[in-house]
Amino acid sequence: MDAVFLSRIQFAFTAAFHFIFPTLTLGMGLLILINETIYLKTDKELYKNISKFMIKIFALIFTLGVSTGIVLEFSFGTNWSSFSRIVGDIFGAPLAAEGVLAFFLESVFLGVLLFGRDKISKKAYWVSAFLVFFGSHLSGLWIIIANSWMQTPAGFVMEGGRAVLTDFFAAAVNHSTAQRFIHTVVGGWMSGSLFMAGISAWYILKKRDLNYAKPILKLSLIVFITCSFLQFGAGHYHAVQVAKTQPVKMAAFEGLWDTEKGAGLSVFGFPVESEKKTYLDIRIPRLLSLMIHGNLDGEVQGLNDFPTDLHPPVFLTFQSYHVMIGLGGLFALISSIGLLLMIRKKLYETDWFLKVLLFSIPLPVISNEMGWMAAEIGRQPWIIQGVLKTADAASVVVPAWQVLATIIMFTILYALLFLFFIKFLVALIKKGPEKVIATDGY
Repeated sequence: MDAVFLSRIQFAFTAAFHFIFPTLTLGMGLLILINETIYLKTDKELYKNISKFMIKIFALIFTLGVSTGIVLEFSFGTNWSSFSRIVGDIFGAPLAAEGVLAFFLESVFLGVLLFGRDKISKKAYWVSAFLVFFGSHLSGLWIIIANSWMQTPAGFVMEGGRAVLTDFFAAAVNHSTAQRFIHTVVGGWMSGSLFMAGISAWYILKKRDLNYAKPILKLSLIVFITCSFLQFGAGHYHAVQVAKTQPVKMAAFEGLWDTEKGAGLSVFGFPVESEKKTYLDIRIPRLLSLMIHGNLDGEVQGLNDFPTDLHPPVFLTFQSYHVMIGLGGLFALISSIGLLLMIRKKLYETDWFLKVLLFSIPLPVISNEMGWMAAEIGRQPWIIQGVLKTADAASVVVPAWQVLATIIMFTILYALLFLFFIKFLVALIKKGPEKVIATDGY
């Protein structure tokens, strides 16, 4: 057993599980803010009550996000102490800022949303909803700043074997921060909006709570449709950045071995690293060059331009990236059908589409996870691109058996947490908006 490999497995598992919840809060925070805005403008109790229902679900998701996020913070000291010693002076700053400036902002005003409805004015309550929305996005920004610095490090020098910050702004707003933040936020909006669209679709299929379910579905679907098409632009913006700043990662995304002018965009394939070949390779001619360079004959670097020991695991990088892209195409299809049904005023009567929405609830979360996997696996063997390799970042005193024991422990613990989450979520949904609001304590 290799301690570094097991540490990577542990962090990947705990991070992937945690990542489910912040993305949902981004989208749900947006929906709550929209409902509170409509209520503030129209004074219609319906939107106030819809917001109450969503806040209850938001609080449950937020709780799981907090409890699973703490583990990641500690792992930098336990499993990745060499990483913390070498780059902690830079990497630790955005994590600390996320806790002090974002987490407390979001958690304090979530408390106001839960318990302060009748204790403050409507405008003050709207401000609280906005600050929860803002806090969740600010939290995401600080995490993206930290992770983007790992992808495209800037604003530092190496002195005495440690990274020393020389320009905070350059480090924070590095070559990939804006692109990755926009891409991640839109993905979160899609996750939260389809989550609520699927829940409301279930109510409509069951023919219950229709006064609440129909407006929830309409609003959620509008947000999802908008974001599904926005994500094409956001994803393209990010992909161009990757091609220019991490060309070996883009080559792995595309299973492109030889440098080409007029490179085609990969649709399907099975890269085999040992043979440096992609089997069943289906490409749209010259489209990759056009998308990256705006030129049909633009040159795109292949994996063979880089030393083999600096290649990421090509098969995993390629497939996770293509699953994300494929799901993006599916979301566009769902959105197009939903838009057509809305225009034709047949949305609430089309049972098969409502079932599609219900069973599609986990798909944006899976898409986000696949995008995260592609970004992180595609950066290997570096933990800090071009600065520090993953093999040199792990704790040197933690034996493999201890890491394996924590993996087993976290697997059991997270399975129990997820079961409790599903149990309480299903209970809230089955109770329904009317009963949740009627038994509300604020």
